[in-house]
Amino acid sequence: MMRKIFFLLFMILMVQGIAAQKKDISTAKAYIKSGKNLDKAEQLMVNLLRDSTHRANDKIWLTLFDAIHKEYAVENEKMYLKQTADTAKLFSYCRKMFLTLEGLDSLDAKPNNKGKVELKYRNKHAQFLNTFRPNLFNGGTFFINKQKYKDAYQFFDTYLDCAEQPLFRAYHYQEKDQRLPLAAYWAVFCGYKMKDSKATLKYTYTALKDTAHYNYMLQYLAETYKQDHDTARYVDALKEGFQKYPKFPFFFPRLVEYYSDQGQLDRAMEVCNQGLAVDSASEVFLFAKSTVLLNSGKYDECIAICDRLLAKNDSLTDAYLNAGLAYYDKAVELDKHLKAFDKRKQQILDYYKKAMPYLQKYRVLAPEEKDKWALPLYTIYLNLNMGKEFDEIDKLLKR
Repeated sequence: MMRKIFFLLFMILMVQGIAAQKKDISTAKAYIKSGKNLDKAEQLMVNLLRDSTHRANDKIWLTLFDAIHKEYAVENEKMYLKQTADTAKLFSYCRKMFLTLEGLDSLDAKPNNKGKVELKYRNKHAQFLNTFRPNLFNGGTFFINKQKYKDAYQFFDTYLDCAEQPLFRAYHYQEKDQRLPLAAYWAVFCGYKMKDSKATLKYTYTALKDTAHYNYMLQYLAETYKQDHDTARYVDALKEGFQKYPKFPFFFPRLVEYYSDQGQLDRAMEVCNQGLAVDSASEVFLFAKSTVLLNSGKYDECIAICDRLLAKNDSLTDAYLNAGLAYYDKAVELDKHLKAFDKRKQQILDYYKKAMPYLQKYRVLAPEEKDKWALPLYTIYLNLNMGKEFDEIDKLLKR
């Protein structure tokens, strides 16, 4: 008896559900026909599709598409008539049309009760959407220009996904669409801007075919690998980038920095020398080499390079620092190994005297970098018995 009651209740609810579904579809169609309340028509169908029991009803999908297509047509007409139109909405409606008909195609491709697939809509819908597909790409660039990278990514993602959708199989986008690599590059760019490593890496393989942006691709990949703490891939991307684009500003300094931080100063020097083989007069490569020499304790070579740089450009702030520190470190190193009343005591003072003008100049050019120049100058003034200068910097350090 209870089973019969439950069955009757189920049947009543099912009939009520079907009736409500038909009413919503009818209401939506009336809205679409009138050209009014199109957003309500769309929402009615979206609400129905949220219920899994309704998703197999192709009438709901088709009505949803009709509502969105009409919304697109209304906005497009405004643009054609040079009236005030919402471009963002226009592109949004375009993307919704793709998502809707791709959803319907998944339903259309399911086997019937006899296990046979009978596609009713694919050819017609694929042909229709193919003419609108360029607007997915255009929508992506529109939102990039607005710096709305999440929205832009969604458009490029949909554009690229068409190449994988069975709906568009007849168009062979993977082989014939020459804009796929560029769309993939912009998708990577958007993922990079969002700091979303999954989005950045999703279309890497295709994006690397866009040779015009290969250098930037390697930069985005390197930064993404670093963000994901994938050190091996980070270094590989830097190495490839430097080998192919030695003058591109991103790769060289980071590769030298990585090897220096790892204490691999010989590897860092190799990178500097590779750069100088490309451009022997490069201030960037020469200064980096002076830094590696300084850190390696090759002070005279460091000073020689810094003097060479400053002879050509006396505004290179950090060259003053490196040369000053090289003389300073020579004095400190010598002082560590001297015994009392050693005859080389004067040599230490000479090194401090030579370091002083470089560090004083650096202080003038970079007053905010107190942590770099203050302590060396303090030590120099102390050893050279420069009371006035020593008192001034002693007060500075105690602040």
